[in-house]
Amino acid sequence: MKKPPLRIPELSGENVEEKRSEIKAYFNLVYERYESLFRLLADEKAYYIKADSLRHPLIFYYGHTATFFINKLKLAKIIDNRIDARLESLFAVGVDEMSWDDLDEKRYEWPTLAETQNYRDRLKILVNELIDTLPLSLPITEESPWWVILMGVEHENIHVETSSVLIRQLPLDLVRSSGEWSLCPESGNAPENRLLDLPGGLVSLGKSRRSKLYGWDNEYGNHQSHIPPFKASRYLVSHAEFLPFVEEGGYREARFWDKEGDAWRLFANVSAPTFWVEKEGKYLLRTLSREIPLPMNWPVEVNFHEASAFCRWLSEKRGKTITLPTEDEYMHLREISGVPRLLEWGEKAPANIDLEYYASSVPIDRFRHGEFYDVIGNVWQWSRTPIYPFEGFKVHPIYDDFTVPTFDGKHNLIKGGSWASCGNLATAQSRYAFRRHFFQHAGFRYVESRYEESVETNSYESDALISQYCHFGWGESYFDIPNYPAECAQLALAYMKEKPRRRALDLGCAIGRSSFELARGFEEVIGIDFSTRFIRHAQQMKESGLLRYALPVEGELEAFYEVRLADFGLEEMREKVAFWQGDACNLKAHFRGYDLIFAGNLLDRLYDPRKFLESLYDRLHPGGLLILASPYSWQEESTPRERWIGGFKRDGENFTTLDGLKEILEPGFTLLETKDIPFVIRETARKFQHTIAEMSVWERGR
Repeated sequence: MKKPPLRIPELSGENVEEKRSEIKAYFNLVYERYESLFRLLADEKAYYIKADSLRHPLIFYYGHTATFFINKLKLAKIIDNRIDARLESLFAVGVDEMSWDDLDEKRYEWPTLAETQNYRDRLKILVNELIDTLPLSLPITEESPWWVILMGVEHENIHVETSSVLIRQLPLDLVRSSGEWSLCPESGNAPENRLLDLPGGLVSLGKSRRSKLYGWDNEYGNHQSHIPPFKASRYLVSHAEFLPFVEEGGYREARFWDKEGDAWRLFANVSAPTFWVEKEGKYLLRTLSREIPLPMNWPVEVNFHEASAFCRWLSEKRGKTITLPTEDEYMHLREISGVPRLLEWGEKAPANIDLEYYASSVPIDRFRHGEFYDVIGNVWQWSRTPIYPFEGFKVHPIYDDFTVPTFDGKHNLIKGGSWASCGNLATAQSRYAFRRHFFQHAGFRYVESRYEESVETNSYESDALISQYCHFGWGESYFDIPNYPAECAQLALAYMKEKPRRRALDLGCAIGRSSFELARGFEEVIGIDFSTRFIRHAQQMKESGLLRYALPVEGELEAFYEVRLADFGLEEMREKVAFWQGDACNLKAHFRGYDLIFAGNLLDRLYDPRKFLESLYDRLHPGGLLILASPYSWQEESTPRERWIGGFKRDGENFTTLDGLKEILEPGFTLLETKDIPFVIRETARKFQHTIAEMSVWERGR
């Protein structure tokens, strides 16, 4: 029997060297496939224009997937050295479309394509060397360094999809055709769609930690529900089926759109799907590399708002309640239709998926699954379910912000995969969610259903660490000890005296209390933290002025808190602060020109505190202040022993952190004062941490 193609490696196996070889082949296949996608760009300038106003230019995505490897390998302490700190900072964090105007391109100075390609080449060599030399034991678990390598590969698979969507939005003269990315030549009339009956039943979702394949954090845990009988459309909605909605003015009728969808409709000023191009009274379809006559029997590609509006229009037409399916209903349909799981596919995928057929959709009646078609593949299928955590969910410490920022009720799940879905994206248990105005290779099927879904997105933050920091920043004081971030900010303002108070930088800002407090005296405050989850909550406070979180009281009992900026007299500070995710040891170059830099409880959590300290002189104005506050609780888990700047014996004598600070800073700074600052962290109603930080105040020389 012919060996099936390499799709995604299993985590277990009998032979370590065979597994090493398999993972190496998989990494190189995915890495080279991603680069081949970018060979569709016919001109270098295509890398630098914004195909979508809400996304970075493609040069970012070309570099991002490579720097992701280094940043995660460094965080996991698998490697010690970076390849290029500047590029790894610049390409580190993309953008989840938080709003329709959230990108400020003035902050980015993109590298050349040659620089970026050189970086990718060096990264490829490094990862191959790691695969050749890292110790390997089977099965691979989440704690294994090999999990981080697979994480990088699956992250690259994700960006095959996102980058191909952006390429579809570039001007045609900037792209070219390629045999590696060929379009389906088949088109014709669409079959008539109709609803088929499905029985009710118990739905059980969630992935075991003993699963054979790599998974993202949101896949693990448990969820069960019993859904009643419902009807589902036999086919995906085709261009032919969607066309009457367009021709009858569906995009102009507000009654078909909910409040959020209507706001997007008016903002985008659209009258047809994004990938439809109207010329001489006819519609063409924009594919990866060219425009073709609208293939009526291909699935339509739309965002959630457009799919939902079509369902309301169809409901009005038929006098029935037509909606998008829930995740539970889709998974029930998938189970009943008997679609084989990825490891059972054999030589060829049973659907237009995994790039095994074409780099485009195919007719909606080509791949049959039971009584239905395209239960998987062709295009993703929008659901009406906002992504939520299964019971037992926990984040992976090396990628703690993969899913958590989407548990906000604003990201809906897409199911089933598209023609471009490879690796994890093609597995039965994958869970990907996007903003509802987001464009992916996504379409939909509809259902007639009376199922009322009940899922809980995080209205109250319950993650223990995040909740603890929310309370540390915004909760009440204990034992007559003032709120620590507020006290530090107030002292910083006092130390400024008559100095200019134009711009302040708050490093390690956590949930943002110190940043808002500094804004009482500064014209502009930038808060930066390594944790995207912290920054998300700080940004939430800025945007809505409100945080909700739950704290343990005892055992299973919790107390719920709601705090508002207005409660602290900080409502007017919202426009003066901005929050960014960043690595304090590898900050982007444009973070400079400050009158104050404050770093609270940061120093002893850095992987390279000396590098951090040596970078601060050039970021401050002459005469500006650097204020550090830390309990100096050095731990090898955070900072390698050889990089501690104090807290050890040198030449037989005690060498304190303050000694180390003087040694590093005094060439450019003058120490003005040190001061003890106590703080309290609440763990439960009867358990607290009491700590004393030392604050040191340094003035930059002129």
